[in-house]
Amino acid sequence: MSRTHPINCIIPPYILDKLLESEDGDVRKAALDTLLTTARLRGERSVRAAFSGAAAPGNGRRTIFDCRQSEFLPSAELARPEDGPASEDESVNRAFDALGLTRDFFKEAFQRNSVDDRGMRLDGYVHYSIKYANAFWDGRQMVFGDGDGQDFTDLTKSLDVIAHELGHGVTEFTSGFEYHKQAGALNESMSDVFGSLVKQWSLKETADEADWLIGADVWTPLIGGDALRSMKDPGSAYDNPLTGKDPQPDRMSEFVHLPDTRRGDWGGVHYNSGIPNKAFYLVAKHIGGFSWEAAGSIWYESLKASGAEDTFQDFADTTFRKAGELFGADSPEQSIVLAAWQEVEVQITGVPTGIARARSFAVDGNGGVGREDGGMEALSRQIGQLSNKVTVLAKDLAGMKGTR
Repeated sequence: MSRTHPINCIIPPYILDKLLESEDGDVRKAALDTLLTTARLRGERSVRAAFSGAAAPGNGRRTIFDCRQSEFLPSAELARPEDGPASEDESVNRAFDALGLTRDFFKEAFQRNSVDDRGMRLDGYVHYSIKYANAFWDGRQMVFGDGDGQDFTDLTKSLDVIAHELGHGVTEFTSGFEYHKQAGALNESMSDVFGSLVKQWSLKETADEADWLIGADVWTPLIGGDALRSMKDPGSAYDNPLTGKDPQPDRMSEFVHLPDTRRGDWGGVHYNSGIPNKAFYLVAKHIGGFSWEAAGSIWYESLKASGAEDTFQDFADTTFRKAGELFGADSPEQSIVLAAWQEVEVQITGVPTGIARARSFAVDGNGGVGREDGGMEALSRQIGQLSNKVTVLAKDLAGMKGTR
């Protein structure tokens, strides 16, 4: 379990900190209330985490409760059970549907039985607090705020946000990535991966068709085309006077070093998740087809095989190994995994340096990547050249032995 037992919130603290500087008093107040409430919840989470098994198995049954702007979850009213009729409250119905889609995705794509793989009940709480600009997984249930109405809308409006938060639960019951430094960034990245995959799966989108944005439906409703994060192009999700520019890096040379504190985003977990996010996008893009199939399977199996304190290097090595196990050593899929991590400047341990130096993806004029620029072909040529050199060397050695 996580050393810090954090509340896993979708909204990065650096965004809320920025909103505290707003000239709009209502925006400042909503941001401050959200930060204070989240800090209090973090303490409650530390206590709750000590009671394993508090959420009984229930075959992934959904129950949605209405907090009616209260912050006391036990007082919330039952709004919609698994077998109940639709509610007149659209927030209730959106939460119910999104929990079901996420549950069904994990069942179909990865044969996983709910968050804990043991049929854990899925409880959701809507209308939490007043203008609470966040959504979170607290180790037992999903909680949704209504947003402040200006920078954030109702958090139930985003399927990828809801799947992201449930993804924290999956990580908690598999690798248990600690929520700080590189392990914490991997924790955040896995949730973005799951959030994007659930959205793509629900829309039956291919990797090429997907937008690879997280939270576009709930972030700055008056500004079109932006999002909380971009997996395709970290650092480009938003750029406006109110919140500044998206600070996510997309490679190790731009890694953000911050203190392991709340104000330091626990060592930059929301910042540096852009690096593994970009690696996953590259793998999904270059394998092609539906992202949850090959790329998703590699990442999911790697998550299950990872440890709580793993670094980017550890996880990259695991994905390379799992790609080989799933698709074969030296398969196109394994080569693409190698190439993706190289692109974000994480080298795979044990790969010959000649191959590891190959720049495997070329950047096009739009900031994207494409095989047509010769990246993958260059890698294939270099692998072939190294193989030829090994063959020639072996023949030379055999000839030398024959002359003795």
